[in-house]
Amino acid sequence: MDRLTGKTAVVTGGGSGIGLASAQRFIDEGAFVYIFGRRQAALDAALETLGDNARAVQGSVSDLADLDRLYATVKAERGGLDILLANAGTGSFAALGEITPEQYDQTFDVNVKGLLFTVQKGLALMKAGGSIILTGSTTGEMGTPQFSVYSATKAAVRNFARSWAQDLRGTGIRVNVLSPGPTRTDLALHVVGEEAFEAMGATTPLGRLGEPAETAAAAAFLASDDSSYMTGGEIFVDGGMAQV
Repeated sequence: MDRLTGKTAVVTGGGSGIGLASAQRFIDEGAFVYIFGRRQAALDAALETLGDNARAVQGSVSDLADLDRLYATVKAERGGLDILLANAGTGSFAALGEITPEQYDQTFDVNVKGLLFTVQKGLALMKAGGSIILTGSTTGEMGTPQFSVYSATKAAVRNFARSWAQDLRGTGIRVNVLSPGPTRTDLALHVVGEEAFEAMGATTPLGRLGEPAETAAAAAFLASDDSSYMTGGEIFVDGGMAQV
């Protein structure tokens, strides 16, 4: 398909997992993609996969100077931005009574503050027809033991989309949330553990973990004009986990 031909996209957390799969899908549909992430080695490996229609910028969404450098690069090389997938995120387990200020700060700095300024700074490069996609999670809808801090950040992301859809009235720019369920990424397998994560996938109505490419397909829909009458909404790619 060529739904994104001529479009310029930014994908944060684009060096692996859902971010990398989404960058690949955007390129397959005709876009030029900037991937942004902290780990240079992961970005270099991703570029080997993505090819000539991708460019990597190293940095952290929690560092506002890094975001400025990202968007200065996009502006200088492409002139503007059509698609922004704010996907970078982090999380770790801690039950109530064990949560530390350091864990709280790190999770909110990336998942809330980082996402907010990723969008706010990128907005200046967008025009009517632009699509902003925020990566949420089923945890924003459900109670999850030992994962309340991460879950709270994703609930915040969901309300960002609702509120920003109102702020963006009249601009022609849309903002929606893409919420994966348990998806087979290196980060998730590391945080949860492979055996426990496979067991989590087995509890979904579809009885398995999701694959990054399945979430990327939904990201491409939200990035394209096929979703032109959607804003402030949310799409779940979760095997039914948060639905039944």
